[in-house]
Amino acid sequence: MFSVIFPGQGSQIVGMGKELYDRFDLVKNLFKDADNTLNFSISKLILEGPKEELDLTVNTQPAIFLISYSIFNLVKKEFNLDLNKAKYFAGHSLGEYSALSCAGYLDFSQTLKILRIRGDAMQNSVPKGQGGMVAVLGSTVEKIEEILKENKESLRAQIANDNSDGQIVLSGKTEDLKNLIEILKENSIKNIMLPVSAPFHSDLMNNATKIMTEELNKLNFKNGLNKLISNVTANEIKDPDELKNLLIKQIENRVRWRESVINMIKNNVNHFIEIGPGKVLSGLVKRINRDVKINTVNSLSDIESLKI
Repeated sequence: MFSVIFPGQGSQIVGMGKELYDRFDLVKNLFKDADNTLNFSISKLILEGPKEELDLTVNTQPAIFLISYSIFNLVKKEFNLDLNKAKYFAGHSLGEYSALSCAGYLDFSQTLKILRIRGDAMQNSVPKGQGGMVAVLGSTVEKIEEILKENKESLRAQIANDNSDGQIVLSGKTEDLKNLIEILKENSIKNIMLPVSAPFHSDLMNNATKIMTEELNKLNFKNGLNKLISNVTANEIKDPDELKNLLIKQIENRVRWRESVINMIKNNVNHFIEIGPGKVLSGLVKRINRDVKINTVNSLSDIESLKI
């Protein structure tokens, strides 16, 4: 059995999807529809840059979704490989929106619009420079939780992403993270300050939660074709109302990616297909379990060699 997985922020590069855009009218038409839906040329930004603008969260989120959705539909419609035969769909953070749209819970234009709003709300939830994220390497969730608990009176930080064995991401206020880095060093724990401008998946995103609660409640989710694995619970969901509530919670809660992959494998998934730019999730899955089959699909040769 296979699962289809969709990447989140950080996988974007200028020129992503260009090969497929140049070769297939289906992709060109989706790019054109996205431009019309968002009332600006996101296609030009994706294909030509500049990188600084593409990297703005408000642009990155709909851009990565557009690439993932285009590849998904290309595989299905031009190459007749039915990815909706997957046991599960899952995505990392914004990738969860790619998953729910490709599974039929939300249509293409609705997803583009809500991701534009989500990106803007998350970007502006904390003043620039006042929040950030730190990647922690080679430690365990239990050890990091213990450190955070011991220092909860003096600093405000939380686990944002439990990505894989030995890769955890923390979010918090910039000053608190600087102090936390010193504590991690004292414990001989490797860490890297990430080039992001906001503390995603933390309670500092409270303003974004308010905005997204209002916006998501305006939408009518349809009954989708596939079960999704929620970032918040790491378990399967199919009920549209439950899905809406979990998408709201997702903004301030940790992305439980490691547990999500483990739970899919426990439920007989032995093949993961990553649809979208980059191969970040493929690398994480490999760290979690080396025995499963993994395909990264973001080029014509990737699609031509895909077997399900």
